[in-house]
Amino acid sequence: MNAERIVRIVAGSFIMLSLALGAEASPLFVSKYFLFFTAFVGLNLFQSGFTQICPLNNILARFGVKGSC
Repeated sequence: MNAERIVRIVAGSFIMLSLALGAEASPLFVSKYFLFFTAFVGLNLFQSGFTQICPLNNILARFGVKGSC
């Protein structure tokens, strides 16, 4: 598995988890402030699309996970 797929899986998991913890209609509701985490992950994905700088990608590279190229 390459780094790009891992980044997508982790980002999607974080978004789904934070939505479940932040949505008032969810049975897992903890606090509406978890929605800020959802926004943070979304903004990070947005900026990495333009700048190609992704903190998780850099961490994975240090652990020896190969990139998509």
